[in-house]
Amino acid sequence: MRVSLALTVLTLLFAGFENAPAQESEIEILRAAVAELRTDYEARIAELERRLAIAEQNAMQAKYASQQTGATQAGASAGTSGSAAFNPAIGVIFQGQAWSFSRNPDDYLVQAFPFGGEAGPVNEGLSIGETELILNASVDDKFTAWLTAALALEDGEGVVEIEEAWVETTALPAGLGARFGRFFSGIGYLNSRHSHTWDFVDQPLPYQAFLGDQYLDNGVQVRWLAPTDLYMEFGGEIFQGSRYPSGGNAHSGFGSYSLFANFGGDVGANSSWLAGLSYLDSTAIDRASGDEDDPLVFNGDSTLTSAQFVWKWSPDGNWKQKNFVFQSELFWRREDGDYTLPGGVPLLYDVDQTGWYAQAVYQPVPRWRFGGRVDALSTDDPGPFFAGTALAAPVSDPMRYSVMADWSNSEFSRLRLQFTRDEAGPLDDTQWGIQYIHSIGAHGAHAF
Repeated sequence: MRVSLALTVLTLLFAGFENAPAQESEIEILRAAVAELRTDYEARIAELERRLAIAEQNAMQAKYASQQTGATQAGASAGTSGSAAFNPAIGVIFQGQAWSFSRNPDDYLVQAFPFGGEAGPVNEGLSIGETELILNASVDDKFTAWLTAALALEDGEGVVEIEEAWVETTALPAGLGARFGRFFSGIGYLNSRHSHTWDFVDQPLPYQAFLGDQYLDNGVQVRWLAPTDLYMEFGGEIFQGSRYPSGGNAHSGFGSYSLFANFGGDVGANSSWLAGLSYLDSTAIDRASGDEDDPLVFNGDSTLTSAQFVWKWSPDGNWKQKNFVFQSELFWRREDGDYTLPGGVPLLYDVDQTGWYAQAVYQPVPRWRFGGRVDALSTDDPGPFFAGTALAAPVSDPMRYSVMADWSNSEFSRLRLQFTRDEAGPLDDTQWGIQYIHSIGAHGAHAF
């Protein structure tokens, strides 16, 4: 009896040893399953948090819009009758700043790059800048419309300028879209973005020198979005040619045209990118730049080619908590024609110029962002006839260095501090500024 019991115990022990590897394997499988579930759970939580943040933002925007228009979302979805149901979404952007320069900004110039359009240093001292009044709504089932009126002070008097006034199609087939009216061109990365969405107070040097700060004109734009997993958009525009770098409404009011292509995609759950190419061809008739009272006048052709790259990162796509953005653009401009100097005769002008900027902005915690930017220009020598003039090549390439920090209490308010070391002019300049940006009413989502 005792022998049988001993044999039974030994058999169980050996069986336990034989099953030990199988049990260890099962434990590892269970651990891997738990880890996979935990990773999936955390990813789902991050996605829900992202969707919640977007929903909260949209709810805030809808609340402000309904307060302005007097119509609630419930009333609109129920087909509310009366004028309130047809009111456009209305928003107002308030901007103001205070700037200090170590040099007199009235004497500011960038050698070989006379500024035109709206380019130039920001106002010294206290100023309110432009206040933007934005109205947008669906016209019907096939069109939507947008109006931006810029309210500003010039020489102490209030002025109203129609900045944008365009209509866009919403029902064209095969990924096609069209816009017509007055609008910012789709070239480059920053050109079509309103100033309240910029990461710095001012535009980079290439935008100021080559596009008069931003290229805005009357025209028609056609776009095509390819039906592919990779984001691919192609577009073209025809403009009147009334604004810098065009001028004079050449070719019977078809003075400039552009082509652009954009590509983008996601890299995992954390990163996304956008790259693009643009081309702008303009004809200028009596285009003025430089000193307003005694300007330089250009007649001829101006072409601008640009390339852009943007990289955005945020953990699990949750941009509200933490994010990092890097962006850069390169520009190549050629101008072929003649310049008339103040009090002089037309001189042949055929010059190639380049420009670039690179910037990075990091948000380590909600509400706070920090950024840095470097921008530069370079040019060929236009020849001995331009020696000693504002168009002569500079001794060294114009450059600037900027850093900023801003605090945003919400999507509707921002306070910014910026420092710039400007080495683009004949004398180096140190610039300090603070800026506020606040919006009320409807406030649409910003582009990528």
